[in-house]
Amino acid sequence: MTITAAMVKELREMSGAGMMDCKKALTATEGDMEKAMDYLRENGMAKAQKKADRIAAEGLCEGIVAEDGKTAAVVEVNSETDFVAKNELFQNYVHQVAQQAIESDAADLDAFMAEPWKFDTAKTVSDALVGEIAVISENLKIRRFEKVCEENGFIQSYTHAGGKIVVLVDVETDVVNDEIKEMAKNVAMQAAAMRPKYNSRSDVDQDYIEKEKEILLAAAKNEKPDANEKILNGIVMGRINKELSEICLLDQVYVKAEDGKQKVGQYVAETAKANGAKVNIKGFVRYETGEGIEKKQENFAEEVAAQIKG
Repeated sequence: MTITAAMVKELREMSGAGMMDCKKALTATEGDMEKAMDYLRENGMAKAQKKADRIAAEGLCEGIVAEDGKTAAVVEVNSETDFVAKNELFQNYVHQVAQQAIESDAADLDAFMAEPWKFDTAKTVSDALVGEIAVISENLKIRRFEKVCEENGFIQSYTHAGGKIVVLVDVETDVVNDEIKEMAKNVAMQAAAMRPKYNSRSDVDQDYIEKEKEILLAAAKNEKPDANEKILNGIVMGRINKELSEICLLDQVYVKAEDGKQKVGQYVAETAKANGAKVNIKGFVRYETGEGIEKKQENFAEEVAAQIKG
């Protein structure tokens, strides 16, 4: 199979690995992108930074919580420039989109866009967006929304950097007081700062863990070819546990922990016990403006020429 420059470019952007390493991986896997990614990881060639983690687009996120605290919504609306994102007219529009979302029963973005616009029911949400684009004179996009409900507790929101990051935390509890609310806010701040992917280990797909074990075992064998199975398995499980402690919110080290060791889950349990409460962090939603959108355009041909020249 012919390995094209476009294929090398795609794998390079996905993995952060060098151009020649990407070509080698694609050649070895006959152009299979997923297998090539695994090849790079197994051989220690892939870098931690992935294309999907880069943040480049402009706009705002906004979280809104109902007065009773039991319903909340978060939206992301993108703009072309940060200048528009700081504009009061745009900010007011994002707030309206959030108000629309908290009352919406839409199952997906297409259904949401087709709903009657809360502030002028003669229009749809999509129609209102077109009108806003005409007023602001810049391309705008309602990128995503999520609604969260909790009858047996409350939803805690946290907004960072004026709407660059918004977190909603779903708290199931039989006691709602200032200390429980403060704990929930701290958990939301943790999620904003530490970017967990999952709420707890039980949320991580078992197939994902098994796949990780395969990749990490191959990597460990490359690093320690003379090690026995017990040692290799120990290395793999150590790395799996380390990864889970980084990507699962309740397993992360609590950033405000005085001893630097307390886990978020332990902090939640400690607060619950002190207040005679039953508390369960059921989940969270974390939106970061422009997350996963690649804005910067690189000239691949120029990069290749520069590398050839040395």
